[in-house]
Amino acid sequence: MSRITLLALQVLVAVVTLALWQVFATVPVFGKVLLPSFVLSNPVDVFSQIVKWFSTGVIWKHLAITLWESILAFVIGSAGGILVGFWFARQPRVAAVFDPYVKMVNALPRVVLAPIFALWFGLGVWSKVALGVTLVFFIVFFNVYQGVKEVPATVLDNGRMLGMNERQLMRHVYWPSALSWMFSSLHTSVGFAVVGAVVGEYLGSAAGLGYLIQQAEGVFDVAGVFAGMFVLSAFVILIDMAVTAVEKRLLVWRPTAAARD
Repeated sequence: MSRITLLALQVLVAVVTLALWQVFATVPVFGKVLLPSFVLSNPVDVFSQIVKWFSTGVIWKHLAITLWESILAFVIGSAGGILVGFWFARQPRVAAVFDPYVKMVNALPRVVLAPIFALWFGLGVWSKVALGVTLVFFIVFFNVYQGVKEVPATVLDNGRMLGMNERQLMRHVYWPSALSWMFSSLHTSVGFAVVGAVVGEYLGSAAGLGYLIQQAEGVFDVAGVFAGMFVLSAFVILIDMAVTAVEKRLLVWRPTAAARD
C-alpha cells in the first residue's frame, strides 16, 4: 500500500467518524437524538471552540506549558529508562536484587503519586514532570532491558570470536538490538508523557491544557472538554512524528516491510 493511499484511508476514517458523530448528535432518529449535545457535544461545536481558542490566543500559553512539561517528562524518563535498562541487562545480579522493588514501584497507581509530587515540588512544572517521568521510565526501562537480553548467544559468540571487546559489543551488538525495542517503547511513551502532564495539571495547576479541560468540565462545557482532548491528540501525533523521524534516521540498517516481502 502506498503512503498516499494509506493517508487517504486514515483521513477517510476520521471524516466518516466525525460525520456520523455530527449526524447522531444533531439529527433525530425516530424522534430522538441518539447522542445528546449535553453528553457528547458535536464536531461543529468542538471545532468552533478550538478555532476560538487559537484565534483569541487563549490556548498558546497553556499549550506551551503542557508541551514543555511533556518534553521534559519524555526526555528525562526515556533517558533514565535507557540507562537503567542497559545497566540491569548487563548486570544480572543487580537486576535480580532490585527486581521485586522495580515491580513494586511500577505497580503503584500514578494518580496516587500526583498529590505527593505536588507536596514535594509544588504546583509548578516539576510536579507534572515527575508524574510524567514515572509513566515513561518503566515503559522504556522494560523494553530496553528485554531488547538487550534478547541478543542471541550465537551473535555474541561470533562477536567475541572476531575479537570484539565489551565496548565494541555494546556499540555493534547490544545497542542495535535494543534500538528496535527502545523506539517501540518511545512511541508509547509519547502519549504517557502527555498524560502525566495533563493529569497533574488537572489535579492542581493554574495553566496548561489539563487546566483548560478541568475549567471546561467545571462549568459543564462539554465542547470545551472535547476541544481540549482533540488538541491533545493532535499534539501527541506531532511528537510521535518527530520520534518516527529520529527512528528512521537511526534504524537505516533495518529492512523495510517492502524489502522483506
